[in-house]
Amino acid sequence: MQTAKGNILIIDDNKSILSTLEILLSQEFQKVTTLSNPNQLVAELQKNEYNLVILDMNFKSGVNSGNEGLYWLERIKESNPEISVVMITAYGDIDIAVKALKSGASDFILKPWDNEKLLATIKLGVQLNLSKREIGHLKEREAGLKKEMNREQRFIIGSSPQLMAVLNMVRKIAKTEANILITGENGTGKELIAQEIHRLSGRSKEVIVTVDMGSLSESLFESELFGHIKGSFTDAHENRKGKFEIADKGTLFLDEIGNLSIHLQSKLLAAIENRKITPVGSNQLIPSDIRLVCATNRDLENMVATGLFREDLLYRINTIHIELPPLRERGSDITILADFFLKKYSWKYNKPDLKINPKANEKLLKYSWPGNIRELQHTIEKAVILSETSVLIPEDLYLKNPNHVENSKSFSTIEEMEIQMIRHTIEKNNGNLTAAAEKLGITRQTLYNRFKKYGK
Repeated sequence: MQTAKGNILIIDDNKSILSTLEILLSQEFQKVTTLSNPNQLVAELQKNEYNLVILDMNFKSGVNSGNEGLYWLERIKESNPEISVVMITAYGDIDIAVKALKSGASDFILKPWDNEKLLATIKLGVQLNLSKREIGHLKEREAGLKKEMNREQRFIIGSSPQLMAVLNMVRKIAKTEANILITGENGTGKELIAQEIHRLSGRSKEVIVTVDMGSLSESLFESELFGHIKGSFTDAHENRKGKFEIADKGTLFLDEIGNLSIHLQSKLLAAIENRKITPVGSNQLIPSDIRLVCATNRDLENMVATGLFREDLLYRINTIHIELPPLRERGSDITILADFFLKKYSWKYNKPDLKINPKANEKLLKYSWPGNIRELQHTIEKAVILSETSVLIPEDLYLKNPNHVENSKSFSTIEEMEIQMIRHTIEKNNGNLTAAAEKLGITRQTLYNRFKKYGK
């Protein structure tokens, strides 16, 4: 006999009733647990997931008021408002039945019971709980989807051979389910490429969910990625879907994956390999159907060699590798992007008809753009805000170090260049980390993570 979906918890001080119900219901449902002491009830509900509770109305000998059952019904509903509760008693007092139903019970059964009627009542209660859960899951996922869909829409701009080679690769691999690793310096547009992969994929009708791994603390990692249930930790005031669930049937983009500690890498690897996740505070395995795209500005192969990144995780995320060129190698794309940002911010700040003169364009082309597209965007926005005429001249473009083009190429690694850029920016902002983070186009938390990463 195939058992129906559902976990049942029975609480009754009469052990013969517990045995009878356990035998009857075990043939129909996946899991049946019995308790003779109601004091264990709340702890059991926190430890395991149940769809329905069968609760006796009276536990003390000679007491038939039903108040004990009503008390424990309230405790159950406080612990899990969605769970179905069927009250059971030998005393058919209609007032007690009405009180129980008003307090949240889904039904009421009298002893002795008819097996068929009892089974029908229990199955209906289980189905009610499953329906409530499904509605709750849909609402949680909808909230997550709305948050992702409200992200600012951005576009891939440029026509350089370097960019065209990348986009050609994207078109080839997008329709596959291969996991993709995108590498490149900060600000080169890794998230845009991930979005383009999703747009051209078979999952394009679903959402792409982005996670900044560099901003996740150790304590929030599992909750953010796998979700949590209410009460699983101090601030868990309600159930919350993790990014894996929100991205189900769509694409999950993990940015700055090189910032993950070895400890967290193992948890991520398990989720990717098993294609299942477990929310914090739950023991329920949830299937995960996602297309994985990761990005980093770090040399993961070198990190593997030095023991900072798991080799098996690198193989999992790196079926296809895309390397993005830095902006300084994209030639005329610099002026194309500058013109795009000029139009965007001219409209935003109500300064129509702004133009960039040839010498200003020449200055843009000569600069090395250590912050890449993000730095160019901020430079143009600042110039638009501060402009007093309709034409931007070289003096309107505030660059960190106009001679940086030669210096940037002398660094042996991206990490060295990034360390120097962080130091220079902090010095320029007199040690103000918030201002430095803003200038670098990153969050303060990400800046702190950089300190940890480089041991500074």
